[in-house]
Amino acid sequence: MSDANKAAIAAEKEALNLKLPPIVHLPENIGVDTPTQSKLLKYRRSKEQQQKINQLVIDGAKRNLDRTLDKRTPLLPPPDYPQTMTSEMKKKGFNYIYMKQCVESSPIVPIQQEWLDHMLRLIPESLKEGKEREELLESLINEVSSDFENSMRRYLVQSVLVKPPVKWLEDEGGPLPESPVGLDYSNPWHSSYVQARNQIFSNLHIIHPTMKMLLDLGYTTFADTVLLDFTGIRAKGPIDCESLKTDLSIQTRKAEEKIMNTWYPKVINLFTKKEALEGVKPEKLDAFYSCVSTLMSNQLKDLLRRTVEGFVKLFDPKDQQRLPIFKIELTFDDDKMEFYPTFQDLEDNVLSLVERIAEALQNVQTVPSWLSGTSTPVNLDTELPEHVLHWAVDTLKAAVHRNLEGARKHYETYVEKYNWLFDGTAVENIETFQTEDHTFDEYTEFIEKFFSLASEIMLLPQWIHYPMVRLDCEDLKTGLTNKAKAFANILLNDIASKYRKENECICSEFEAIKEHALKVPETTEEMMDLISYVEKARTVGIEELILRIQESKHQMSYFLDVFLFPQEDLALNATVLMWPRKINPIFDENDELIENAKHKKENELMAKREKLILEIEKESRRMEEFTEFAELERMQQYVTDVRQLQKRIQESEEAVQFINKEEELFKWELTKYPELDKLKVNIEPYQKFFNFVLKWQRSEKRWMDGGFLDLNGESMEADVEEFSREIFKTLKFFQTKLKKELQEKRKAARKRSLEEEKIEEEPKENATITMCSTVMEQIKAFKEYIPTVSILCNPGMRARHWKQMSEIVGYDLTPDSGTTLRKVLKLNLTPYVEQFEVISAGASKEFSLEKAMNTMIGTWDDIAFHLSLYRDTGVCILSSVDEIQAILDDQIIKTQTMRGSPFIKPFEHEIKAWEDRLIRIQETIDEWLKVQAQWLYLEPIFCSEDIMQQMPEEGRQFQTVDRHWRDIMKFCAKDPKVLAATSLTGLLEKLQNCNELLEKIMKGLNAYLEKKRLFFPRLIQNLQEETGFESGLAKLYFVFLKCSGHLRHRKL
Repeated sequence: MSDANKAAIAAEKEALNLKLPPIVHLPENIGVDTPTQSKLLKYRRSKEQQQKINQLVIDGAKRNLDRTLDKRTPLLPPPDYPQTMTSEMKKKGFNYIYMKQCVESSPIVPIQQEWLDHMLRLIPESLKEGKEREELLESLINEVSSDFENSMRRYLVQSVLVKPPVKWLEDEGGPLPESPVGLDYSNPWHSSYVQARNQIFSNLHIIHPTMKMLLDLGYTTFADTVLLDFTGIRAKGPIDCESLKTDLSIQTRKAEEKIMNTWYPKVINLFTKKEALEGVKPEKLDAFYSCVSTLMSNQLKDLLRRTVEGFVKLFDPKDQQRLPIFKIELTFDDDKMEFYPTFQDLEDNVLSLVERIAEALQNVQTVPSWLSGTSTPVNLDTELPEHVLHWAVDTLKAAVHRNLEGARKHYETYVEKYNWLFDGTAVENIETFQTEDHTFDEYTEFIEKFFSLASEIMLLPQWIHYPMVRLDCEDLKTGLTNKAKAFANILLNDIASKYRKENECICSEFEAIKEHALKVPETTEEMMDLISYVEKARTVGIEELILRIQESKHQMSYFLDVFLFPQEDLALNATVLMWPRKINPIFDENDELIENAKHKKENELMAKREKLILEIEKESRRMEEFTEFAELERMQQYVTDVRQLQKRIQESEEAVQFINKEEELFKWELTKYPELDKLKVNIEPYQKFFNFVLKWQRSEKRWMDGGFLDLNGESMEADVEEFSREIFKTLKFFQTKLKKELQEKRKAARKRSLEEEKIEEEPKENATITMCSTVMEQIKAFKEYIPTVSILCNPGMRARHWKQMSEIVGYDLTPDSGTTLRKVLKLNLTPYVEQFEVISAGASKEFSLEKAMNTMIGTWDDIAFHLSLYRDTGVCILSSVDEIQAILDDQIIKTQTMRGSPFIKPFEHEIKAWEDRLIRIQETIDEWLKVQAQWLYLEPIFCSEDIMQQMPEEGRQFQTVDRHWRDIMKFCAKDPKVLAATSLTGLLEKLQNCNELLEKIMKGLNAYLEKKRLFFPRLIQNLQEETGFESGLAKLYFVFLKCSGHLRHRKL
């Protein structure tokens, strides 16, 4: 397309964009009513031309038809078809098709190029740029040309041919449009023409000279200009979106001020001249100024529209040389990677510039408003159309999203590679690693991964350049690097803590060795342990510690490169490295200390051995004194002396053990002390004998002078028999021992000289044997008192028995708190013992019966009823009473047996009352169970309101029974023990009354059932056969429900 055509199209486009005021149409009756103008007004030149064209087409079609017919060969006569096949309508249809094809084959005048160029000028230049759009325009032009030719052929066919009324012919697109009706020039029309022209001149203000001047002023001021200068934006380099917004806002304000200071004053000056309103009638003044306002608004709107289009064109994807470059940072804050500003903020700022441009020039006053100087000015309508703003916003959004895609992908690359550092994965890996057992090298390897990652991140480029964005990644790189180093420091602190603990452990072990080695041993065992400990420390312990120090050195060399030790750790490291040199002088000092301690302990052991020998000799001499003890009154002192000697022997044994242990430690031969073992064997009989005699003396004293009523004949007899057996065994032991000693002395005497035998005297009597004989005689004498004690100290003795004994002897024998066995023996009651024995035997029998009765009564303290809730009634019922009934039966039989004994008379009233209570409890339980069985049987029946209505009397009786039953069970539930539960006053009578009422209720139920059976005999039989229930409850329940209609549709 030539440049001239382009310029013409642009001019046409500018002309079309002007908004003209609406055209005032003439009245319809102008020039039509006069008969002289009707003929002229009806004349149409185009109609006459169209008729000529049609005639030419028809003539050409006939000539073509004649030439075609001349060239054809003679046709064969038509076959003789049936009349149905050669109908007249069919012939007309085929004829029409043939004629249509002939007409359509005629040449058609193509569409004029001038029309096509005019169409192209209506298309904006921005829509015709680019190779693809040129191809699209070419295809559209071809399509329009084809449609034009098809329309012309259809018009030609419909103008020449008349379509016959045949149904099977195809539709040809409807009838032709009507031809325009021309003016009727039969009547005069000049006056109406002049009137219409004058009306146009008076109402069409756009052709006023002032308007032309205003239009020229607008073209001069606004032609090819925009509010903002977009040429140098990209040349400024990367800028903040806020800075761009500020700069363009300032430019907009300045441009607005410039327009208001240049163009607007000229406009006002134009309308202040006298000739400005020349030819405008006063009544048309408002319309004239309205046209002025519209023209000014169109000029300003066009300026704003071109500014918006220019701004949008900055983001044209095909021309990125003008695209602004925005600064965007990738930040790392609160463990989040984010854009600053965010994409949304950037988009909002870009779109806000469109809004800022659209807000410009919105306060321009209209000319009348300015000229009148009113207090409330009227502004021009300079608001951009909504479709322009929507187009700009949508285009900019798409452009911003498209240009931010690269930055978003770069961000996703960071997320894909390094998101694990702050999404919890790294923390989880570190925690898992720390919970596991790893070596130092494994720790360092894991730490180096994080340090390597930090180095890798720091080597990434700081700036990433995209057509619209310069992405600054420095903050993100720093944050991720610090995060990786922080994880590495966590692991470093972990192994540094372990390293510190290991060093402290090494130092503490060296300190322990030093402390043990320099500690002065208190005992020989400590000394030997110290020698063994130091020997082990010199060999195994120090070698292990040196290996650990070497490992500590290895770890220290790593820490010095990556870790900053505090001052105390540096001092600890130096201490660890110095310990191998400091330990050797300590071992030398230990050798000297051990040598001195060993010499000292050996001297102490020799002194303890000599002291023990002297102590054993003293104990032997003390042991010989025991054979001379013969005074029974000093038996307490003898026991004390024996215990003291036993204690000294025990101490000597401990000394022997200590000495032998010391000798074993020094690797000496163990010393034996047979005298000490002999002492232990010899003292044991004396210890048993003296304790036995002391126990006998104390028991005799208690029996003779203690409370008489506290004595028990059976236990006393058993104790005396035990004393008798023990003294007999002791006597035999000492006699046997004496014989052995005499035999040994005689054997030794035979070895002596005869002179010495003559000098030997007979051995003296043994004092220990004498004491044994004396104690034995005392026990024999005391045995004679036991029958008297057994008779008089019977636990069944009561006041009535002592009264009988007192009547026998003639004075009161009833013992009191001051009565003792010694006093009773002085009464010389031996002649009355046989009579006393009979009374004591009777007391024993009575006591056994009384004890049995108390045992039976005490049995019921722990026996209670077992209660369980019955369904959802809230009432408890008895369960598992068989055991209680068995105990009742057993005790009733025992009580009746005891009443038949001749010794029951003293407490006959008590045993009779207990028997009556047991029988009443048994009767109460029997009545209780009967009521419970009947209540359980009837309670489901009388829960129904229908039953209560059918049987009101029985219902009231059951309510009485139910109330008594609930009260009884409530009382029983408070204390379910049998004796307490059956102690309710009138319980038996109340239960018997309930049973009587229940019998009446059952009679009424049976009568009611028999009555229903008479009315429904077949139904009752069927129900029994189906359910198998034979009980009165089942029959009553089901029959009643059936009769009442509740089971009318229900299968049982």
